[in-house]
Amino acid sequence: MSNATDDVAQDQLRSFVERIERLEEEKKTLSDDIKDVYAEAKGNGFDTKVLRKVISLRRQDAQERQEQEAILDLYLQALGMPLRS
Repeated sequence: MSNATDDVAQDQLRSFVERIERLEEEKKTLSDDIKDVYAEAKGNGFDTKVLRKVISLRRQDAQERQEQEAILDLYLQALGMPLRS
């Protein structure tokens, strides 16, 4: 009985490892595709740092963005730096 249990656990482990390996490969492919899109955008004259920031901001909801902007303004004020317009 123990041998059958060991076989099932071994098969499950192998299955998990293989699934993770496939997902990691897909993740690498997607990452490469994203790099290609940023390179294309840069080649068309877009600032990729700003583009990355835009992508980051679009992931946030409006309230979260407003909170972060308020904190940024507070920090800039504390450092004697001009506030953003």
